[in-house]
Amino acid sequence: MPIPAVDTRALTRRFGSLTAVDSLTLSVESGEIFGLLGPNGAGKTTAIKMLVTLLPPTSGNATVAGSDIVRQQVAVRHAIGYVPQMLSADGTLTGYENLLIFAKLYDVPRSERVGRVRDALGFMGLDGAADRLVRGYSGGMIRRLEIAEAMLHHPRVLFLDEPTIGLDPVARQAVWEHISRFRADWETTVILTTHYMEEADALCDRVAIMHLGRVVASGSPAALKGSIGKENATLNEVFAHYTGDILESGGTYRDTRRTRRTARRVG
Repeated sequence: MPIPAVDTRALTRRFGSLTAVDSLTLSVESGEIFGLLGPNGAGKTTAIKMLVTLLPPTSGNATVAGSDIVRQQVAVRHAIGYVPQMLSADGTLTGYENLLIFAKLYDVPRSERVGRVRDALGFMGLDGAADRLVRGYSGGMIRRLEIAEAMLHHPRVLFLDEPTIGLDPVARQAVWEHISRFRADWETTVILTTHYMEEADALCDRVAIMHLGRVVASGSPAALKGSIGKENATLNEVFAHYTGDILESGGTYRDTRRTRRTARRVG
């Protein structure tokens, strides 16, 4: 039986009395695009941070690309790419320079660095902007650059934490297309968090809906839409059914401020 790209067993993270991720158990197959859905505070980002070894679990266990996230952290980090929510590209450098730094960080062999960087720029449609300072890029271009940074070493698993936050619909569509192409070309497993239901519907083979740290429903978007007994149901309606419509609350003041701050930085 093939080893799952990501496998978690009762993965839990507590912050004092708050349980941010509560006994997360899921298995993601190699080559899938898998979505974690939920409003701010549902535990999506905390789960991702544990899987990319940035945050130790309180209890439970997980493997990524066959390596344990606690005992084999170096192996996990070599096998993954990670694009966080917040802006990670350096605006004072060109796109090419940003990618070259990441090639060095990922230990891409010196003889392959320039080729890998040029290939990544071409793949993400940034050839013409390679020598421009990133502070002059649009939000969609910055996000594509960050994805290019994360794919330079051809990771087995690519983690994207809200990859289109703050982007306009056209830029979001462009990012979707590049993610799909990357998965198809490299057979990379993609795990993304999002609170855009249409994004999950368009991109994901399977999704898990999180609410208050727990997975309350999982399956393909089509299966989940068929599970609520409503003809022509949307994923938004599925979300409302399983979470009590918490998506419509818009999150807290702090959530809204964080989202708008990110939108300004990438916009």
